[in-house]
Amino acid sequence: MDSKSIRNELTTERFNELSKLIQDPTKSLVSRAALRLKLLLEEEKIIKVPGEVIPGYRTFTKFPDIYAPGEKERLQKGHYIHEQGRVCNISSDWEGSLKNGLLYKRQIAEENLKRKIGDSDFLQAAIVSIDAVLEYADRYENKDLSRAIRSGAKHFKEALQMFRILHLALWASNVYHNTIGRFDQYMYPYYEADLKAGLLTKEEALTLLEEFFMSFNRDSDIYQGMQQGDNGQSLMLGGVDKDGKTVINELTYLAIDASLHNKMIDPKINLRVDKSTPLSLYEKCTLMTKQGLGFPQYSNDDVVIPALKDFGYEEEDARNYTVAACWEFIIPGVGMDIPNIGAICLASAVDKAIKKDLAACNSFNDLKTKVADELKEEADALEKSLRNLWMEPAPYQSVLMQGCIEKGQDISKGAKYNNYGIHGTGISDAVDQLAAVNKLVFEDKALTAEQFLKKLEGSFEDDPTLLFYLRTKAPKMGRDNKETNPIAEFLIDAFADSWKGKKNERGGIFRPGTGSAMYYIWHAREIKSVLADGHKPTETLAANFSPSLLLSDAGLLSVISAFSCPNLKRVCNGGPLTIELHDTVFRNKDGIDKVAQLVRSFVLMGGHQLQLNAISRETLLDAKKHPEKYGYLIVRVWGWSGHFVQLDKCYQDQIIARTSYKSV
Repeated sequence: MDSKSIRNELTTERFNELSKLIQDPTKSLVSRAALRLKLLLEEEKIIKVPGEVIPGYRTFTKFPDIYAPGEKERLQKGHYIHEQGRVCNISSDWEGSLKNGLLYKRQIAEENLKRKIGDSDFLQAAIVSIDAVLEYADRYENKDLSRAIRSGAKHFKEALQMFRILHLALWASNVYHNTIGRFDQYMYPYYEADLKAGLLTKEEALTLLEEFFMSFNRDSDIYQGMQQGDNGQSLMLGGVDKDGKTVINELTYLAIDASLHNKMIDPKINLRVDKSTPLSLYEKCTLMTKQGLGFPQYSNDDVVIPALKDFGYEEEDARNYTVAACWEFIIPGVGMDIPNIGAICLASAVDKAIKKDLAACNSFNDLKTKVADELKEEADALEKSLRNLWMEPAPYQSVLMQGCIEKGQDISKGAKYNNYGIHGTGISDAVDQLAAVNKLVFEDKALTAEQFLKKLEGSFEDDPTLLFYLRTKAPKMGRDNKETNPIAEFLIDAFADSWKGKKNERGGIFRPGTGSAMYYIWHAREIKSVLADGHKPTETLAANFSPSLLLSDAGLLSVISAFSCPNLKRVCNGGPLTIELHDTVFRNKDGIDKVAQLVRSFVLMGGHQLQLNAISRETLLDAKKHPEKYGYLIVRVWGWSGHFVQLDKCYQDQIIARTSYKSV
């Protein structure tokens, strides 16, 4: 069923009536948030499609906010507002919620109210939220679902149905980017038990999974995101258990099969791997890449888990990591990390240091010291701006987390982990600038520092030959690795050092990372002159931890070697190497095998994250001219996949500009 055909918009009269009820100034914000969810779910139509097993359709695109006119601006004044000031980008305790049901948390809330533990308004709001979701589930007239959502799921089908209602209600509660977490781990016990009891076959499970995965695409047009597809519905597979034992299971493979069969952008598949991951799994996942979905994204446990432990996460939690909306590492159920709270443009920081300090530097080491000083200065300034955080209460999200009901505290106030993630934009562009200066000024002495600066400040307009050299022949990260790798390691250490020891106001740390998110577009717009690597102001920066767009003549092995730095765990907030492979690479089994081997090599070399795009530049150019012919075309943008023709032009152009490798 087309979800757009069942939209159930409120009349103006009803909208105003509900607004008056929700925005009652005598009620606390947390109470209003719970009331809003209750009223929204009451207004929702119950859609039952013949033969459909997985329930749940959102029908409203607009619903009243919890703030009276002007109140939000007044309350937020003087605060730092992350995105929209709403809880987002965290992963619920799906394992506990599915196992115990909602009445378990309701009982704890009631007991804490009686014992006067925590915030009574919050606890009452949690109870209202729980009752609203239970009443909504009952309207589907499914006894198994009603029982499961109260007391916990017993069977695989129930667990899938229950998840759908719990997840739908999260979106309805006005939180967003609700990640799916370690799906094959918390769902496997239900699958295994039903299989052993003869209640389910593998084929029946696959059919259920396909419909379940399709349900994530029903309402995605009304979910919060910068672009259609940027909705945070990320699902993690594989990895290890709390004891460090690999736990790839049959459901891991079934989930991949379901995604292969559906060919939809949601849920977005992520895979945890390590040095022991079998090649057969890489080969299976390469079939997904071949489809052009832009996933799976790979995360290397051998790098990530030690990095998270170094960041202060307990070992059991580090082993249980998943990803946020894109690729930032978070811990399900216990993390209120804000993994994308800010960003530093490394390319611009290096540019500033070169222009301010190169003339006074007697050696390349002097210049590196100035770059480190610049990064420290920018980190200090950004840290000061990220204070007095304000977040809207989220009582229903709190129900699905560990510890919130128990302490009587809303998740917006914090959890076990409250770390902030800082993106580092344009790492390769920054490395390439330093490499060019080192080569021309300090090693070859082809130009003095003053001569280079004069040409740089004039955007090399008087020396097009030099500009051509900088753009095409000067050392580049990914091609001239003996020259650039030490510089990359220095820059990563300097970036990490600039945040070392800093604490946020919630007692958490700042986690620097190699991701860029959308900043590779935004930061590029702030660059007003040519950089030392020949990058022009009209050009975007590299997305995430990837080669500069100016690099077009490097081999794949050289690229993955360069981006498997030994000190990556110091900047392990998340941020993948993104590689574009021409779709011709996947035309035969030999190509599939080579791509699988390439991914495995990346992991063995110590790379921490990788995502692959199967694209054809020719197809993308034609899609820009004739979008009506390419509604099916899916690409990986920065940490999510979307339909190419629906993307803003700036994202389309950046993807087209990336180097597409035609052989592996």
